[in-house]
Amino acid sequence: MDTDPDTFLLAYARVLRRHRKNMDLSQEELAFRAGLSMRYVSLLESGKHQPSLGTMKALADALDTSLTAMIGEAENNNDQA
Repeated sequence: MDTDPDTFLLAYARVLRRHRKNMDLSQEELAFRAGLSMRYVSLLESGKHQPSLGTMKALADALDTSLTAMIGEAENNNDQA
């Protein structure tokens, strides 16, 4: 497992984007559901900002999934990268 935080951050960004698109949500819609700004969601999806645990939980809730599922997907993607 690659433990580089930047590599995990990019893997999480890919998972976040994939979940949003699978739900057919715009960044603006996801931001509204999670109580965030659209700009912040954009930064997260591009891997340019590291979210807090609370932000990750809010995003998971907004995407009707669990935080542990999203982290697990990011870890799996990280291993395959």
